[in-house]
This record gives sequence, structure tokens and C-alpha cells, in this order.
Amino acid sequence: MDPTTHYLLSSINTFILVPITFLCRILLLFIIVILCRRWQVSSKKMSKVTVVVLGDIGRSPRMQYHALSLEKHGFHVDIVGYGDSTPSQKILDSKRIVLHSLTKDTFSNYFPRLFAYFVKVIMQSLILSTKLLFKVGASEYIFMQNPPCIPCMFICWLFGIFNGSKVIIDWHNYGYTILGMSLGKNHKLVRLAHWYEKVVGQLVYSDICVTKAMQKDLEDNWHIHAIVLYDRPPEIFKPLSINEKHDLFSKLKHEYPEFGFSPNDDSTFCTISKDGSVTARDNRPAFIVSSTSWTEDEDFSILLNALKMYDKTKLNNENLPDVICAITGKGPMKKYYLNEISKIDWKHVQIVTPWLTAEDYPLLIGSADLGVCLHTSSSGLDLPMKVVDMFGCGVPVAAIGFNCLEELVQDNINGVIFNNENTLHDQLCELLDGFPRNQQTLTNMRNNLKMFRQSTWSKNWDEIVLPLFKS
Repeated sequence: MDPTTHYLLSSINTFILVPITFLCRILLLFIIVILCRRWQVSSKKMSKVTVVVLGDIGRSPRMQYHALSLEKHGFHVDIVGYGDSTPSQKILDSKRIVLHSLTKDTFSNYFPRLFAYFVKVIMQSLILSTKLLFKVGASEYIFMQNPPCIPCMFICWLFGIFNGSKVIIDWHNYGYTILGMSLGKNHKLVRLAHWYEKVVGQLVYSDICVTKAMQKDLEDNWHIHAIVLYDRPPEIFKPLSINEKHDLFSKLKHEYPEFGFSPNDDSTFCTISKDGSVTARDNRPAFIVSSTSWTEDEDFSILLNALKMYDKTKLNNENLPDVICAITGKGPMKKYYLNEISKIDWKHVQIVTPWLTAEDYPLLIGSADLGVCLHTSSSGLDLPMKVVDMFGCGVPVAAIGFNCLEELVQDNINGVIFNNENTLHDQLCELLDGFPRNQQTLTNMRNNLKMFRQSTWSKNWDEIVLPLFKS
């Protein structure tokens, strides 16, 4: 064989045949692993569900409720997500629910913003894939929360193929619309995210969504057939008795003095304890609660400005009560708003921003006279869970209006809808006029919420979602 031919054959072997052989071996190994994992799923009938939340598990109540419902029906549940806050105690106590905390990516922080986004996607893909592959194992179902869609949706779909798992998406909102709030809706990345979410969303086994408006939008524009599961609060969200309110505020007043009345007795701002008997204070302030994650999609200046106007109106109107407003939650804008609050010279309004345990949060909501919601949907197609919690406690809500809010809040029936601070101020004055002696409007709204409270999460879930896991 002449040297040229020998060199040519050697080059073909080195640069073509060897890589092809290596790739074939990798492919064969990959197929064997897929077959093994699919056999693991199909042969053992594990009744196992992997719940994926590419966010804080403790601040994803709907997915926690899904996990508890699955556990109630005998499924073993693995929850994958970030462990920034503590989830429900029922989740922690369950023997069939296992939490898998994801490591947070910090590597992307060292890059410019746009490039950091791509680095973050790569890192999240590696972290999530590693957790699903080596810690969680194969399962019959992968049940994911959307958003975020990138990279979670593709990774879950890929592992669905890899494991032979059925992938179910619970659509809380659209990821591309949330991205559009920071980049602008016409940004190239937003358009790419829109295409990605639409395409991958059509590949999964089944879909759930939170409103009829979203169901219609998914059907009309993306050809995705989703079933609607409205949010409903668990049984822990309920109205409180006067004794329960007293116990709660007696405990909280040591850390938050606004909830007390006098440091020298056992009373609170709304209750009086005497000779072992608890009664409501006759001239108590109205107690307003607002829950927030302190993000840019909630403009809390609306509430602050409305309360400032109320504070001035109260100076000339003795029929209006003082107000204590509790704003719960953590988030990036909290420091900014606390600074704004500290600049205001309040006369008849007090604002307190408590951070509560998972057990105390529903108790605080159940103690409120009125709730305020400033959540605006990036897509206009989802509903605020915080309103659901308030309704579960029988608390009427003043909520800022957007497209599909009427699926939850019915104006002047179970709450009121406002569009600006002036309207909110007027509504506060109207609802609280004569409080606490006259609460006729609030009482009518509470009575109208009794029907809502009869439709429980467990009942709806068993009728709507359980068939997806039993088919």
C-alpha cells in the first residue's frame, strides 16, 4: 500500500470511524439506560409522581396542595425546587413526600446581564437534570409548575422521554409575559421564549390551568387543551373566633407592638381579656391585610397613597375608624417601600410588615376585616392566590382590576374592584364608615363568600385532576 493511501485510510479511521464508533457506543449506552428506566417505571407500578417547581417550594402553595392531594391518594411524591422558605408542616411530616432542594446558581452573577441569562439557563439545566437523574429517579408522572418555562419545561419533557414518564403542566401564567415585563414584549428573547413555550407546551401528556380565560387562550392560540382547576384554599384558611384572634395577637404583639394595646395588660388592639373572658374592643381599629412578594408587578404606592388620603379624611370624619394595615411577605422591593412608609407622618393609620410562620399566616388572614390585593397579571389570564386565601377565611377583598379578575372577585358582591388610588380611598371610606358598630356591607360580602368556602380544594381536585393520574 502506497503511503498516500495508507495516510488517507488512517485519517478516515482517526477522524471518522473512531468518532462514529464512540458515538454509537454512547448511543447504545443511552438506549440501554432509557430502556432500564422505562422498565423501572412500567414493571414496578410505583405510583410515583415527581413535582417540579423551579422556584421556592415554600412559596408555591398550589404545588404543595397538589403534592398533599397526591399523597392522600397513595402516591409517593418527590418535590424538586428551591428551599428558600419552609413549606407546609403537613409536607414536612408526610412519610410519602420527599423534598429535594436545588442548589442555587451563583456562577451567572459574574457575567453581564444578557450573557448571564444564558449562563443561568445552562446552570439551571445542569442542576435540575442532575437532581432528576441521580437523586429522584424515574417516576410515572412528572408534574411541573409553569412558569418558569425556561429551562424547566424542556428538561421535564426530555426526562419524560428518558423515563417513559407522563408530563403534566400546571399553567399558572406564561413565562414569556413575565420576561417581557423586564425586557419589553418585543424583545428578541421574549419572542424566542414565546415560541419555545408554545412548541414544548404542545408536546406533553396533559395540561391544567387556573382560569377559563387562560384555557381559551391556550386552546385558541397554542392548540393546547387544558382543564381548569380553580385555586381553593385548604382547610387551614377559615374565619377566626374572637378567642383565636386574641391568642394570635397576644403572641404577635411582643414582636410587633402595633398589635398590642397596653404593655401592662393582656389586651390587644382588637380584644379585651377580663376575668378569663375575651370580648371585642368597641372602638377597635379596622384591620386590613395585604399579602405580597414585593415585586415590580405589584405597585404598592397605590395602597400607600390611598391610606395617606384616608388618614387625612379621617381627621374630619369621626365615623371612620383608625386603621392597622398588615403587609406580609418578603421580596426585592420591600426595603424601598419600608423607606417610603417611614417618611409619612401617619395620624390614624399604622402599617406593620410582619414575617409569619406557615402556621400563623392563615390565622392573620382569618383575623382581617378587609383584604387588599395589588396583584396584576403579566398575561391578564391568572388569578391571585392571596385573594383565594382571603376568601377562604371569609374576608372580603378590595382588588385592583385586570382582564379575568371577575372569575374570582365579583364587584360589590364578595369584594370591590378598583383601578387607582382614588377609587381605593373612596371604597375604604365607604366600607369602613361606622366601623365597628356598622359593618352591614362587609357582613353581606362575608355571607356571599359562604358559597365559595363550600367548594373545597380536595373536592375540586378529586373531580378534575385525579382522573389524569388514574387513566
